[in-house]
Amino acid sequence: MTDLESRVLGLSCWTDPQDIQPLTGGITNLNATVTDGGRKYVVRLGQDIPEHGILRWNEIAVARAAAAAGVSPAVVHAEPGAVVFDFVEGEALTEEALHDPATLMAATDLVARVHREVTPRLRGPVLTFWVFHVCRDYAAFLDERGSGYGPMLGKLLDDAAALEEGVGKVRLVLGHNDLLPANFIKSDKGLWLVDWEYGGFNSELFDLGGLASNAGLPEAAEQDMLARYYGHTPDMSFRKSYAAMKCGSLLRETMWSMVSEITSEIDFDYAAYTAENLSRYDAALAAWKDMP
Repeated sequence: MTDLESRVLGLSCWTDPQDIQPLTGGITNLNATVTDGGRKYVVRLGQDIPEHGILRWNEIAVARAAAAAGVSPAVVHAEPGAVVFDFVEGEALTEEALHDPATLMAATDLVARVHREVTPRLRGPVLTFWVFHVCRDYAAFLDERGSGYGPMLGKLLDDAAALEEGVGKVRLVLGHNDLLPANFIKSDKGLWLVDWEYGGFNSELFDLGGLASNAGLPEAAEQDMLARYYGHTPDMSFRKSYAAMKCGSLLRETMWSMVSEITSEIDFDYAAYTAENLSRYDAALAAWKDMP
């Protein structure tokens, strides 16, 4: 019996668990499917990860609100170190899938539903996710741990300060805050969003910028996404504020990976992921600086 199977079987919610299968692709948690009582479930195994601001009580609260809004599978059980969700039959999206105009518009509509419909369904305390605070905290962590990225931290912190100023005033909504393509699940009933461990109050600009940057959207598709979300084509001043937040999203993803290179025990090439996101960040930052 593998460690994953042992941990899944040890949960207190089962009557007759069968057919435990690992789910690949996670870069923070261990995930598996299991059948029990004729129904299929997804199990997410993971403890708090303070260096990433992940606190499981917050994830569960946000996931329950998202399920109540009909944008995410139901939470059926939670205990320390594990959350069990209803299984949704479907496939995770890819960057290429989000380059399809219809799929991108559906994903944009789903993000808008999160911001409108999950926010009022939240109960109890919920974290705030402010990307520039996250980046400053990551920089301090990397410095304390003697990261090999130390020589570039001063420049990245200067960038973060300029970008935060560039974003300007924001409104707060409940954000997913981790809109990797694989966190969208396409089923025969439409799109779902999963993995709420970074959920918290934020500007809608962060989710929109994260969707665009993580999918590598071309500029025309990005403008279509913004027009769909807001119902009109934003003006240049707004687009520059948005572009600053998109840079913040890429900077956070880069620094997240830098930290994960030190702390994560999951089998994943974090160094390559850091390099990929740093390249995207540099390009987005240069484009933002060139905007009028």
